[in-house]
Amino acid sequence: MPPTGKIYDYLVIGGGSGGLASARRAASYGAKVALIEGSGRLGGTCVNVGCVPKKVMWNTASLAEAVRDAKEYGFHEAGSTAFDWKYLKLKRDAYIKRLNGIYERNLEKDEVEYISGMASFVSKNSVTIGDGQEIHAKKILIAVGGQPIIPKVPGAELGIDSDGFFDLEHQPKRIAVVGTGYIGVELAGIFHTLGSEVSIFSRTKEILRPFDHIIKDTLKKEMLSTGIKIVTDSHVQSLSKSDSGINVNYEAEGKQGSQEFDLVLWAIGRKPHVEKLGLEKVDVELTGQGHIRFNEYQETNIPEIYSLGDVGGIEQLTPVAIAAGRRLADRLFGPPQFKNSKLDYKNVPSVIFSHPTAGAVGLTEEQAQAEYGAENLNVYVSEFSGMYNAMKTHKTPSAFKLICAGPEEKVVGIHLVGLGSDEMLQGFAVAVKMGATKADLDDTVALHPTSAEELVTLTKGNLKKN
Repeated sequence: MPPTGKIYDYLVIGGGSGGLASARRAASYGAKVALIEGSGRLGGTCVNVGCVPKKVMWNTASLAEAVRDAKEYGFHEAGSTAFDWKYLKLKRDAYIKRLNGIYERNLEKDEVEYISGMASFVSKNSVTIGDGQEIHAKKILIAVGGQPIIPKVPGAELGIDSDGFFDLEHQPKRIAVVGTGYIGVELAGIFHTLGSEVSIFSRTKEILRPFDHIIKDTLKKEMLSTGIKIVTDSHVQSLSKSDSGINVNYEAEGKQGSQEFDLVLWAIGRKPHVEKLGLEKVDVELTGQGHIRFNEYQETNIPEIYSLGDVGGIEQLTPVAIAAGRRLADRLFGPPQFKNSKLDYKNVPSVIFSHPTAGAVGLTEEQAQAEYGAENLNVYVSEFSGMYNAMKTHKTPSAFKLICAGPEEKVVGIHLVGLGSDEMLQGFAVAVKMGATKADLDDTVALHPTSAEELVTLTKGNLKKN
């Protein structure tokens, strides 16, 4: 039976950053494009419950830090850091709603048809949105993203996930964050900096496990020094309701424990949002973790079905999804010079909006040792106090690591912690992408006085001793 609905050149399932970027780029080449989104809010995780509202909250926390610091710089009448959570939530939500509208208007302007509904595959080239209507397309992109994981422990529903953070009407006083990835660390930092009492539960002795030691060790030490509690080697076994809060019942370092909190936030990871797609009807291959498997050209195992973004579990970052989506559309619908267009997933920079910020591009030291051999590496480290701290009692740490490989000392990894790390990393990421060497950095005149100059003034005295 032939499809009963419209026929498109390109159908994008998912209205997040990657799907929107790919749909609009394809339409710019004259393709007939439709985009299906089931949540009713365009922009995906990043815009609605991720990067954008998170950065608003991080900015808010940073302002609280600045007000406290101002007094040590002579502003004796610096204002109170008492914070009106509900006031900011209303302004933040209105801002996000405006962005949702902008995305919808952009689709209309670019002549991409926006369809609201939950897509499910009927065949390789057809989906339904649950009302009996079939939509057919020559090519289909799956860009549905991911969703937070809630563990299967008794009472888990008493906690919230990272999406629920943005629904909070008031700021809780006592908070447990379970999980030490960048989401857990960022939200814990926001809560703490705005005045909440925060405990983080880690399954290991570390935080931020995928990152280089200079980042995770420096940030862990700083978090502890500012009053965040970290419960290491811990496994949360259950949550239970009490008269005055939520009990977190756990085992830590072989001992049973229980603590009471006003809020428990699960930040133990994310999973692909694929349950309702009907992928089994078209035999799209999944990984062992349930992500959609795709190659460097975003191709799944089924011809004319493509995938990108968080649903694939590779470099789960908004700019990655956007870049992959645009390159895919360039290749599929663009002029001949784009026939081999694809995203290079190597040396993708990432930033942690912690307190202070941290960022990385390239290989960790452990990864570089595995790839090049420890004997072929020079690792330069600088640990210092930035000049912003000159008038402060509490010195916020900075720690930079430069990993160089081979006799030419090619820069294969840069890892930064400290005020301004998030902004300075972008330029150095360009250098790494271009194949910069230590000599290239040495030949660059320093900007003084800045923290960034540390990366172009490293000497043999900064060589790490193994």
